[in-house]
Amino acid sequence: MEEIEPSMGSNSRQYSPPNDAVDASSSLSQSETFMVGFLVVNVVGLRHYQGTISGREIVGLVRDELNPYDENAIKVLNMRSVQVGYIERFVAAVLSPLIDAGLITIEGIVPKPQGKGSRFRIPCQVHIFARIEEFESVKRAITTGGLQLISENNASFTLSEAMAVKEKKSVIAEKSVDEIFKLLDLKVSNEGMSNALEPPKKIIKSELFSHQKDGLGWLVSRENSCGLPPFWEEKNGVYVNELTNYQIDTRPEPLRGGIFADDMGLGKTLTLLSLIAFDKWNHDANSSSNIDVEGDEGLGEEESIPLLGKKSKRGRGTKKTENSRKKKKVVDINANKVGKIANLEPKTTLIVCPPSVFSSWITQLEEHTRKKTFKVYMYYGERTQNAKELQKHDIVLTTYSTLASEESWEESPIKKIEWRRVILDEAHVIKNVNTQQSRAVANLNAKRRWAVTGTPVQNNSFDLFSLVAFLKFEPLSNKSLWNSLIQRPLAQGDEKGFSRLQVLMATISLRRTKDKGLVGLPSKTIETCFIELREEERRVYDQMEEEAKKIVKGYISDESVVRNYSTVLSILVRLRQICTDLNLCPADLRALFPPSQIEDVKNNPILLTKLLSVLQDGEDFDCPICISPPTDIVITCCAHIFCESCILRTLKQTKPVCPMCRHALQESDLFKAPPDSTQTSPSEGSPSSSSKVAALLKLLSASRDESPFSKSIIFSQFRKMLLLLEEPLKEAGFKVVRLDGSMNAKKRAQVIKEFGIPTPEGGPTILLASLKASNAGINLTAASRVYLLEPWWNPAVEEQAMDRVHRIGQKDDVTIVRLIARNSIEERILQLQENKRVLAKKVFSRRGLKDQREINRGDLRALMNL
Repeated sequence: MEEIEPSMGSNSRQYSPPNDAVDASSSLSQSETFMVGFLVVNVVGLRHYQGTISGREIVGLVRDELNPYDENAIKVLNMRSVQVGYIERFVAAVLSPLIDAGLITIEGIVPKPQGKGSRFRIPCQVHIFARIEEFESVKRAITTGGLQLISENNASFTLSEAMAVKEKKSVIAEKSVDEIFKLLDLKVSNEGMSNALEPPKKIIKSELFSHQKDGLGWLVSRENSCGLPPFWEEKNGVYVNELTNYQIDTRPEPLRGGIFADDMGLGKTLTLLSLIAFDKWNHDANSSSNIDVEGDEGLGEEESIPLLGKKSKRGRGTKKTENSRKKKKVVDINANKVGKIANLEPKTTLIVCPPSVFSSWITQLEEHTRKKTFKVYMYYGERTQNAKELQKHDIVLTTYSTLASEESWEESPIKKIEWRRVILDEAHVIKNVNTQQSRAVANLNAKRRWAVTGTPVQNNSFDLFSLVAFLKFEPLSNKSLWNSLIQRPLAQGDEKGFSRLQVLMATISLRRTKDKGLVGLPSKTIETCFIELREEERRVYDQMEEEAKKIVKGYISDESVVRNYSTVLSILVRLRQICTDLNLCPADLRALFPPSQIEDVKNNPILLTKLLSVLQDGEDFDCPICISPPTDIVITCCAHIFCESCILRTLKQTKPVCPMCRHALQESDLFKAPPDSTQTSPSEGSPSSSSKVAALLKLLSASRDESPFSKSIIFSQFRKMLLLLEEPLKEAGFKVVRLDGSMNAKKRAQVIKEFGIPTPEGGPTILLASLKASNAGINLTAASRVYLLEPWWNPAVEEQAMDRVHRIGQKDDVTIVRLIARNSIEERILQLQENKRVLAKKVFSRRGLKDQREINRGDLRALMNL
C-alpha cells in the first residue's frame, strides 16, 4: 500500500513516499479503514454538467481543492469520469477538512430513483471510512457540523447501498460482485490462448522464440478485439456495466491493450517491435488493396504471416510457411475490416520509457529490424513542436519526464495526436497514480494502450491501480470502486480481494516467467553469505539500534510515523550503512538523530540540513512529486524532501501546503541541501576494512582462481561505497570500472561498452554498479557473477538488477551472492522482501489463497526488532 495519508478514497490527494522503505513504514503505520456510517445528501448543479445517472449507480467523489468558488468543493463523477455535479456546499464544508487531514475517505452511491425525481438534484449516499481509532473524533466532527450520520447502531443503517454492508446481508437482490467476477473468470478460461504469430520477415530479421510468437498472437488479438469490455452486458438494446449499474445506449469501446508482464529478460522489446511491424505490414499492404483472407497470393514468401500451431517449435516457422501456404489466415480477426479502416486510423506508436532504456530501444531496433523499414523520431531534448512532423513516423520515442514537463503545456504536439498505440515501457514507473508523469500518460489520446513491465507489483496490489487507470479499464479505473472491491478487502485480510484481483489480472495481462524454461537460459543460483560483524562494528550497530528503537517506538505509539518519515528513513539508512562499512557513517552518529518532538525539528534549520546530509548518502528515496531521484534537493520545515523545482512548481500551482503532510508551506520554509560529498573520491587514509569488504575480496579471489576470465558485478545502493571499494579491488589485482547515478547517459553507455570487452583482450573484470542506476534497460550479460552488498527493500529492484545479467544472450551459468550481516536489520529485510515476493506471485496465480494481509505497522516493528 503506497499511500502516505491513512486514506484510500478517490477524493483525497495521496502521495507515495519517496522510497520503498518508507513505503513500508508509512503504509505500515496505516491501519485498515472501516465504514463509520453514511450520509444522505444531494448532488446539485446537474444542469451545468454533461454527466448523467440512470439508476442505482456508484459515483466517484473527488476533492476539488482548486475550485475558485468553494475551497471545500467535492465533485461527483459518473463511472465514465464525466462530471455530474457537486455535493451540497454545507455538506462539503464538513467533510472536506476531514478529507484534507487524512482522517476519512468517502465513496458515493446513488440509490435507485423513486419516481421521476428532480432535474436539479439527485439524492446520494456518501459512505464514510476511517481507521477505528479515529471513529469517535470523526463522528463528533460530523455531528457538530450539523449532519446526520447513519451508523451501524441506527435502524436506517440497513438501507445502506455500500458494498461493505450489502455483502454482509444474507440476501442480495442483484447478482453479487463475486458472481460477476466468477462469470468473467469462466469467460476468460473458455477463450483459451491466442494463436501464435510470426512477424513479417520484410521488417523483423530476427527469429522469435516460441513464447514470443505466442505473445505476439496475444498482443494482436487484444488490439483487434471487437467484444464488449469486461463487466459490460447488452440488455434489451442498452449496455449495462454490471459492477456499477451504469447504463448507456451506445456500445462501449473494446478494451484494446493490457499489461504485458513477462519476466525480465524474456525479450518483451522484440515482441513489441514485432507487434508494431505486424501493424505496419498490415497497414502498408492494405493501403493499395484489402488482404486476401483465404491465402497469401501475390505476397512474397518473406511477407507471409502464417498462424502457427501451439506445438510449433522455435526455428520451424519458415518450414511451416513453405509447406502450408494454401489456406492460411493472416490473423484470427476480420482482416478485410481491418483493411478498410487502415487508412483512417493513426499509424504512429508512442513509446514512453525512462532515459536509461532509450539506448536499449535504439539498439534493439538496429539488431532486430531491417534498415529503413521503420521511421523513428526521438522526442527528447531538442525536439519539434510540430505534431504533423511526428505523425510522419512509425515510432516516436520519449521519456516519462519529458511528458511530465509538458503536462501543463496545452500546445504540446504529443497532446494533439491520436496515437495508434501508446506503450509504457518499465510501466512500474507510474505506480503512484497522483504524480505528474502518471497524469501525463493517462491523458494521452490513444486507440490502444500497453503497460509493459516485468515487475507489475513492486510493493503491493495498489501498484496495479495506476496501470488499470492508464488502460482506462472502466469502471475499475475509478479509485473509489477499486478501493471498495479490491483494496479494502485486501487490507482487511479478506480473500475475496485476492480472488478478484487474480481474475482481473488474468483478464487484462500476460505473464510468463523464466522458471518455465521458455528460452533455455543457463541456470541462475542465488546464494546468501552471512557475515559476522567485527567487534567495533557490532558495538556501534547495537548502540545505534537501541537509540533507533526508542525513537521509532515513540512514533508508532503516537501515530506519527508518517509525519516523521524522513527521520525514520535516516535511522534505517544508518543501520544499514553500519552493516556494510563504518566509513559510510560520520563519527557523531547520535547528533544525527532529531529529538522525538517534530516541533523541535521544524525550528532547527541546522539539524534539518544535517538530516538531509544523511539522506543524500543513500539511493533509496525519490522525490514524492516526480518519483525520481531528487535533484537540487531541499528539505521543508516539516522535514520532507523534494527536488527544488518540483516543490516550487507545486507551491505555485496549488495551495501553499506540503504535499506530504499538508503543513502550511512558503518558499522561506525550504532549506537547501549541502554539497553532495559523494561525488568526490573518499578522503585518503580511510581504506575500507569492513567485515563485508573482507568477505567480498575473499569470494572474488576464489572466483578468479576458479575462472580467471569471468566477469563480476558488485551492486551497492551507496555511491560512496562504490568509491571506497575501488582501491582495495585494484590492490587485489582486479581491473575495475564504475557505473552510478551521477553519470549521464553517454558516460553510462561508454562504461557498459568497456565492460563488454573480453578479459583476455584487456577488458575489466569487475563492474561496480549503483543498484538503481543499473536495474533497468541495460544488458550486462558479459558478467556471470553478481554480488549484492546490501539487501534492497523492494525485491523487484534487486530482481531487475540480477536480470540485467540473467537474460537472453547469457551463455554461462549465473551466480548471485547476497552478503547479509548476521543479527541485523538486513536479516529482517530479507523477510520483508519475501512477503512482497509472495504477494507479487499470488496476484498472477490462479490457485486458491490463504488469508494474506497487506503490509502493516507490524512490519516496521519487525524491521526494528521491537
